[in-house]
This record gives sequence, C-alpha cells and structure tokens, in this order.
Amino acid sequence: MKKVVVVGANGYIGAHATAELLRHPDAFAVVAADLSAQNLPAGVDFVSIDINRDAERPDLYEMLREPDICLYFAWRNGFEHNAMSHIQDFPNHFMFMKNLADHGVRHFAVTGSFREYGSVNGMADEHAPVTPGNYYMLSKSMLKSALEICFKDRGICLQWLRPFTVYGDDERNRSIFSRIIQWEKEGKATFPFTDGSEQYDYISVSELGRQVAAIIDQTEISGVIDCCSGRPERLGDRVEAFLVERGFRIRPEYGAFPRRGYDSPVIYGNAEKIRAIMQKSRFFGGETHE
Repeated sequence: MKKVVVVGANGYIGAHATAELLRHPDAFAVVAADLSAQNLPAGVDFVSIDINRDAERPDLYEMLREPDICLYFAWRNGFEHNAMSHIQDFPNHFMFMKNLADHGVRHFAVTGSFREYGSVNGMADEHAPVTPGNYYMLSKSMLKSALEICFKDRGICLQWLRPFTVYGDDERNRSIFSRIIQWEKEGKATFPFTDGSEQYDYISVSELGRQVAAIIDQTEISGVIDCCSGRPERLGDRVEAFLVERGFRIRPEYGAFPRRGYDSPVIYGNAEKIRAIMQKSRFFGGETHE
C-alpha cells in the first residue's frame, strides 16, 4: 500500500480523483490536502493547507503524513487564462513539491493541461512543441520544466498529466456547460456561442479519476501522459447533446462569439500511453467508461 497525498483534493478534478482512490483501500492510503474539505467524503483523512503560505514549511512532509506519492491538483483561477495569480503562485507550487522531494517523496503526479500545446490543428502529444499563449499555459509549462530540472538524477518519478476537455459534474466545473445550466435556470431563451465547429477531446471527470488512479498505481510509464479519449468531437455536437440530455429549452446563438485566438480548431490527445496504462491496470484491466 502507498500513502498518497492529494493536494488540491477539494477542487473539481481533485474531489473526483480522491473519491476514486478511496475505492481502492488495498492500494492507497489517502490523505486529502486543501483549504477546505467541503466536497470531500466524510471521514477522509484531511489536512488543511495553503500552498501560498505553507510551501516552505520545514515540517510539511510530516504535516502531510509522510506520503509516498504526491498527486498535485492545486491551482486557482484555471478558467481565467490571463489571471496574474498564475505567475504569482508559480514559485510556491514549485517550492511545495521541492520541499516534499527534499524530504524523501520519490513519486509525483502533477496536472498540467492540454492548453500547454497552444493552438494545434490535429493530434497533440508529448512531442508537440509547447507554445503558451497566456499566463495559465505559461505557468503550467514553467512548472513542468522547473520540476524536471529539480528531479533530474534523483530517482524521482514525475508523471505530468495533461487532461483534455473535462466534463461532468457540470454545476461545479465553470465550463460552457455550467454556464448553460445557469442560463436555463434564469429562463433565457438563447445563449451566445461560437459557430460550434471547434473539435475537442472530451473526457468525463469520472473517467479522468479512473485514469489518474491507474497512472499513479504504476511508475513504468511516466513523463507526459495525455488524459484523453484520443477522439475529436465538435463542440456544437457536444452542446446539442447536452441540451437534449438535460431536457433544456435554451438554444445556442451560433456565431455570436468569435473563437479565441489561442483556441485550436481541432485538438485531441495521443491516447497511446493512457490506453497502455489502463490495459495493464489491476483495477480496470482495459475497461473504460467513455
């Protein structure tokens, strides 16, 4: 059994990943760390922590129950791509994990983002050039590079997870879907939308939780791992299906918004690594739920 500290456990993805890890008590002893435990299961081993205050605490490793694995989701303002917090918080994210590494943690799984790839037209994978177009992309990319330098030649496994477009539990995710839910509640007849032609790689937050559990249960496959389906789907089709599933009356006003300059016309992940991990997983044995 490995002790896993989930940093940012109360967040949208972190809460689902924590719940999935708790389903495998023979494999993981879970410690949840965040500012709040509001979205976490009752009884979880919780540690209240503030990345910007506690990153360099000399007793951080002990405070987090001396973990074997650090699963790192902590990040704020993820949907505000040019928020200054991305630049301001970057040193603390790095120092937090350096602190744990200096005290003996030898396995880190850290969430990046498919947006690190910048504007791509087609499949993006770990060999694609990273071209940040905003502070969010830049800070994630800098963190990855800084950790690679810090961990080099220290026998540390770094798994850099790049989730693609995550959906599900939509009331919490601040995506187009959460906004549609709010607009429907407000009784709006239409909502402003792009032309809907963009194509993204969609992964449900529950499937992402399963992928994360399988990833950190092994160290043979490391480095950049695209958490994805490996299939592109039109945004317009996904939104229309969502409206039907929810029985909503509201309809998109196509073409009201232009596509952002840094958004890809078509982007999807390379699923080769994650399929290999899931296929060999002692939990899932190749099963996926997309």
